[in-house]
Amino acid sequence: MTSEPSAPEGDPARPGVPAPSPELLDLYKMAVEMSDRISARRGAANAFFLSVQTAFIGAMGITATDGRNVPWWAALVLTLAGISISLVWWLQLRSYRVLNRAKLDIINAIEPQLPLRVFSQEWEILTGNSDGPWWTRYTELGATERKVPWVFAALHAGLFIGIICT
Repeated sequence: MTSEPSAPEGDPARPGVPAPSPELLDLYKMAVEMSDRISARRGAANAFFLSVQTAFIGAMGITATDGRNVPWWAALVLTLAGISISLVWWLQLRSYRVLNRAKLDIINAIEPQLPLRVFSQEWEILTGNSDGPWWTRYTELGATERKVPWVFAALHAGLFIGIICT
């Protein structure tokens, strides 16, 4: 028979914070796990859209450069399809961002009841350094990530212009 480890009596570094209940710890673990799963799903979705866009751009580029005369309407349809894929990708990224923000708000609401505020303190450390050149400061991954669909939309538009002008 194994016995459950007893909860500590609180953290000496934060004497006003009592030891969290096992239920609270379980809820915290679940929220952290769900946030991690959302991030993993976002990464898988990014890989999917990146593959689709790369194949789409490659196929359009090969078609446009193999000497065939592509009708303007076909180029327009392919361009609008590619831009639509970019828009759907961006909307999905936005949805994942909102969903993960809600999870992190829940995590941040639980953390004051824990001996250590892991996520809050990590964020303070990352964003607290405003000294030095811009490339040494923390850049949120999502800020860069949300620009990629628009880069592909611009590539589609540029490829369309290239097809029409040749």
